[in-house]
Amino acid sequence: MKKFSTAALLLAFASASAANAAEETTTSPRCAFLQNAPDQHTVVRGDTLWDISGKFLQHPWCWPQVWGMNRDQIRNPHWIYPGQIVYFDRASGKLRLGSPVGQDNAGGVPTVRLSPQLRTEGIGQDAVPAIPSGVIEPFLSQPLVVAEDELKDAPRIMATEESRVILGKNDKAFVRGDLKSGTSFQVFRPGTPLRDPVSRQVIGYEAAYLGTVKLERPAQAPNEAHVFRVVTVKEEMGVGDRLMPMPPVPILNYVPHPPEKTVDARIVSVYGGVSQAGQNQIVTVNRGSKDGIDLGTVLELYRFGQIVPDRTEKGSFFSVGSWGKPKVKLPDNQYGNLFIFRVFDNISYGLVMQVTDTVQIGDVAKSPE
Repeated sequence: MKKFSTAALLLAFASASAANAAEETTTSPRCAFLQNAPDQHTVVRGDTLWDISGKFLQHPWCWPQVWGMNRDQIRNPHWIYPGQIVYFDRASGKLRLGSPVGQDNAGGVPTVRLSPQLRTEGIGQDAVPAIPSGVIEPFLSQPLVVAEDELKDAPRIMATEESRVILGKNDKAFVRGDLKSGTSFQVFRPGTPLRDPVSRQVIGYEAAYLGTVKLERPAQAPNEAHVFRVVTVKEEMGVGDRLMPMPPVPILNYVPHPPEKTVDARIVSVYGGVSQAGQNQIVTVNRGSKDGIDLGTVLELYRFGQIVPDRTEKGSFFSVGSWGKPKVKLPDNQYGNLFIFRVFDNISYGLVMQVTDTVQIGDVAKSPE
């Protein structure tokens, strides 16, 4: 009887969710399904939520709406695994998740168990990520946006073994400062200032990630240095560089979704110090958690339309070429999407997705319309 009650509850929930989804699809024309959307897709290793959503939807960021997910569900990891089947319920305008459970006796057709929700039991290594995790994984813990004085009081390398100028793997480093009981640290050097493209004010500093060190022997007296061993080296590391505690292992699975409130941001920088970015490259924007951005936020990328003279407009008798012609602004050009995967107070890191043009500093990144 207990099993019957549970099944009835799930069916009731599925019916209610389907009704809600149908209503949402009606009120949000941009969250439309592709005309050639398949009836189903079997999840395979290497799939991402973004890729799967793109097989069914015109805009992958509409993923939460067609699953009928609320804000709390979006913020928590929702897992889909290889071998499961995503079904397009055309009647309700919604996606469903099913798991093959066997073959029927008549025609060898697999029977399927449907669920009204995404799988949430446990966190497995085989779970399908929202976007290619290998691209962003180094950026989840390594690049660091800090305030002007944030590194000033951090533990610092004050000397090296045998007065070496550059530290290599397994070299010793002598450190002063409060470790706050930490044993594993990342090493940073204060980097270039990040300026808001609109106000031109400095909104943060992107500290250069140099590598990792591990405590080998804590200081035995107040005037003694801690002894660290260099574990990894990404860039040259030496005296004066600062230590920050190793962050916890991040959760890679963020559900793609539009921001909760309207966001109008600008591209601040392209990671690596270049001026342009392409698909699967990392950029920063001048908006963060204070502006309603969270993990998984999707923004649309635009380039401002140029202001050009209307050469077809009749000018004065003395007008030559474009001189004296009225100026007209061309429409802004929407050319791609940005998936936010790391958020600070005033700055966020995003992965460039599905672009038809290069991303340039100063371009617009705003809420999907």
